[in-house]
Amino acid sequence: MTARLLRWETMLAVVLVLEFVLFSTLSPYFLNVDTLSDATFNFTERALVALPLALLIIAGEIDISVAGIIALASVAMGLGAAHGVGTPGLACMGLGTGLLAGAVNGALVTWGRVPSIVATIGTMSLFRGAAYAVLGDHVLKEYPESFASFGQGYLVGPISYELTLFVVFALAFGVFLHRTRWGRAIYAIGANPIASRFAGLPVDRYRFALFALTGLFSGLAAVLLTSRLGSTRPSIAQGWELDIVSMVILGGVSVWGGKGSITGVVLAALVFGFVTFGLGLLNIPGIVMSIFTGALLILVVAVPAWLSRK
Repeated sequence: MTARLLRWETMLAVVLVLEFVLFSTLSPYFLNVDTLSDATFNFTERALVALPLALLIIAGEIDISVAGIIALASVAMGLGAAHGVGTPGLACMGLGTGLLAGAVNGALVTWGRVPSIVATIGTMSLFRGAAYAVLGDHVLKEYPESFASFGQGYLVGPISYELTLFVVFALAFGVFLHRTRWGRAIYAIGANPIASRFAGLPVDRYRFALFALTGLFSGLAAVLLTSRLGSTRPSIAQGWELDIVSMVILGGVSVWGGKGSITGVVLAALVFGFVTFGLGLLNIPGIVMSIFTGALLILVVAVPAWLSRK
């Protein structure tokens, strides 16, 4: 019982409850159902990318280029819309661009033998730079009216399509990681890739697939974000890579690989989203959230390392 109470996921759940208690006390608008529904837009797009990124980090790799992929996919959709492509085609363009960019990252790491942190820092600049090269200071907003339903529509009542997608994919990723042999292989690869190779696991194939999957979900986030904003700018999703990686690390996924859970990532996404929303209701500057995120990220990485040495 004590071990269960000390689990990282349990502590995140306690923090989430404390958030609700604190912000509902400080603001009468926090617990409004419609207001909470709008608050989910603060994290669902980032959290969707955090799900496959969690698997990638558990496997011992990382992708810093996710926000650049979102920008590139958004530009691709904006150009498609400007040439009369319909809503289904635009969604396919966004997903396809994300998948292709993720495959480029996977090829650099698995075939080119470039360390993932170096490869994805490079492609982060490459993808974002390509978006600026194509658009410059221009804005693309000639999207069909039906395209807005992805990022602005509601399935039923206050439950948005974005939140529904996040819940469905969180359950799917949870089952995949914790209940299948492929999930166990990802843990093994992250814990000891050399031993995994000797055991017959296709390590590079898994890594390539995870990079491609992360790119695909970055493309999905681009579809949702572009639909919600109704426009494309090369600066779209600027700085999101830090938020997404922070969600994964704060969710208890080890930066050294081999450890972590989808439950922790989901709880971390909720903590992030609602603390951002609560601070916004209290008119607290966004820089406070940046300081909070940075300090918490250092603690999450440093404290376990210190404890392991002790």
